[in-house]
Amino acid sequence: MLTAAAALLLASAPAHAYVDEACQELAAQGAPEGYNEQAQQDYLQNYFALATTLSPIHSVVPHSAGRGSLGVDVLGIPPLGCKRRLVLSYGKTEDTNKTPIAPRLRGIFTFPKLGPVAIYAGAGYVPPVTFAGTRNVITSGELGFGLPAEGTGFEWGGRFHYTMQKTIGEIATPFVEGDPAVDDLYLGSTFGFDVMLGFSTPKVNPYLAVGITDASTFFYIGDDGLVGNNLSPYIGLSSSLGVQGKLGEHFQWAGEFYAAPYNFSPTTEEESGGGDPNFARAQFYTGRLRASFVFGKSES
Repeated sequence: MLTAAAALLLASAPAHAYVDEACQELAAQGAPEGYNEQAQQDYLQNYFALATTLSPIHSVVPHSAGRGSLGVDVLGIPPLGCKRRLVLSYGKTEDTNKTPIAPRLRGIFTFPKLGPVAIYAGAGYVPPVTFAGTRNVITSGELGFGLPAEGTGFEWGGRFHYTMQKTIGEIATPFVEGDPAVDDLYLGSTFGFDVMLGFSTPKVNPYLAVGITDASTFFYIGDDGLVGNNLSPYIGLSSSLGVQGKLGEHFQWAGEFYAAPYNFSPTTEEESGGGDPNFARAQFYTGRLRASFVFGKSES
């Protein structure tokens, strides 16, 4: 069955709930066959947790041993279409498309080697600065290792990563068009493990990361003091295909295509109260960039 919060929202939603002008034509057609309210709500919560994961955006070993970097990640957040923004059986739109990118400060350091093994650690941070109507604070960390395949240029390794996110702002739009905005609270956390493969050259290092990522979310709707439960938090595949390069001694860049293509725990038909549980199965695809200043002296 539907969660108590979702059921109450459906029962209490007024006839003139806010619908974005761009979505009014689609909303007038009504919810499509198989529409699943719980799955739609779960999709939205998972989407924005996956948007801030700490994917590599670096090669198997980010730097030579004894060197580190300070820089900025630019995370792409593809805007959602009306099909994903319409909720309450297509009677209301959510204000999800706040910004197409999220910048994140990031530092990475590679420690002196333990035999042939290079170990590195990194941290990311988004300070709580109000931007595009929301205030976000996001902290992330990673710990990884890399090993060269001697004499071939190939590298392999693994990494653990986590992210914790808090967002305050109007996300669930007013139930009555024209009502004052009321802040909502969104909490998201992700963690995961990746296996990485790559190839090292003097100028560019292509890499591939494949792993499992888990997401947990909490959404408090300020208009009515309700909590939107996520019955199918994302736990599934994640992957990155990218390249890292350098310009001179101290400037490093990287770019990757990031995908979280499949959730192993979709909303079940019993939980959703009917409809297609896979109607809005969580998926996320984006591009990410990193630019940084490299410091330190590498091991001889």
